Amino acid sequence: MLLQKQSYEDYKYVLVDTGNVYLGAKYSYRELLQNEDVPFKIRSIVERYILPEADPDTTLESDFYYMTADSFAYRTYKQLKIKVKCSRLVEKKGLFSGKKVYTTELIGLEAFAAMSPAEKQAQGILVQEIVVNKLALMVFTV
Repeated sequence: MLLQKQSYEDYKYVLVDTGNVYLGAKYSYRELLQNEDVPFKIRSIVERYILPEADPDTTLESDFYYMTADSFAYRTYKQLKIKVKCSRLVEKKGLFSGKKVYTTELIGLEAFAAMSPAEKQAQGILVQEIVVNKLALMVFTV
């Protein structure tokens, strides 16, 4: 049981580099608000713009997986130039043709939200992290 808990916690992280902020997709909105490592502006945006429509216990993974282009959260995240890092199940080519493996890719929010949950499930998509553009974060007015 401890091993399962540890592996789940591995997908709760905050990384910051010169151009982006990376948030592990297993974070719930409540956990994001309580984590001091999450930049204050992101916590403010979540509190003011996302939580009025979302349950605090919703994970980033779940919210992005079921997000539609007509939601207010989508419009908010679009302003932040969000990208979704995910794993997709693909069929290998060449010598190991026919074998399915996961590949990691970065998908823009518009393309990701355009896919229905059924399409995501059919393609074996798993959300790993959310990438926030720091320049877009800087110019976002709270």
